Amino acid sequence: MNCKVQNSNEKLFEVPPTLLSSQFTFTEGPAADKEGNVYFTDQPNDKIYFWNWKTNQIEVFLSKTGRANGTHFDRNDNLITCSDDNGEIWKISKNKNVEVLSKDFEGKRLNGPNDLWIDKSGGIYFTDPLYKRDYWKNFKVEIPEKNLYYRDQNGTITILETFVQPNGIIGSQKLKKLYVSDIDAGKTYVYDILGKGKLSEKKVFCEMGSDGMTLDNQGNLYLTGKGVTIFNAKGEKITNIPIDEDWTSNVTFGGENNSTLFITASHSVYALKMNVSGIK
Repeated sequence: MNCKVQNSNEKLFEVPPTLLSSQFTFTEGPAADKEGNVYFTDQPNDKIYFWNWKTNQIEVFLSKTGRANGTHFDRNDNLITCSDDNGEIWKISKNKNVEVLSKDFEGKRLNGPNDLWIDKSGGIYFTDPLYKRDYWKNFKVEIPEKNLYYRDQNGTITILETFVQPNGIIGSQKLKKLYVSDIDAGKTYVYDILGKGKLSEKKVFCEMGSDGMTLDNQGNLYLTGKGVTIFNAKGEKITNIPIDEDWTSNVTFGGENNSTLFITASHSVYALKMNVSGIK
């Protein structure tokens, strides 16, 4: 990894992460609702759970999720999921009504939507790598490329970029930036957001790939894999948060004042009180 370590006088956190639970098979896709409660997936068991930060309890939200992976809440507090069992994107309301938002691209099955971010217009940027699942039935590759797509608010999907294996994605309307990891290439890229589904040429942000990612209100980017590695807005490494698991898959901000870092890692989920909050 060629990212320079940045000295910082401001501590992002004071204590190690707290283990919340290790009852899962493989955790992924955390996203916070408007109240700060964090929803996350256990894809091998086809379940979505949620962490109530006020009670510090974890409960099942939904079973039979279409094998949900990455998730994000829309402006109406619906949970939008990358449900890769049939290459779909779902919208799940708080009362658990399910609507399939997309199930193909130009009549061809998507490989398996992995992660997504929603802009202020309701457009969805999503990555579509290929990780063949043992639970897929009669799967055949119909789109050989691994792409970044944009689904506009009317449901039209366009290809924005092709990668080796795109994975984690996060954006910010405030910063007008979109970050996308090409995990197999060992790189994370940054784009300027120029409009609805309109991006600048991509630039290398740092020489590290990532499974999932998030941003704080200082513009720092959090990447996952071996623990959580934090970079400043210039792509300089600030620090790493060690996680005692085989793989750290994803992160998001939630909890009180959106200032708890929620971490999904292998069989477990963790929480870490931060001195920063998630970016709006």
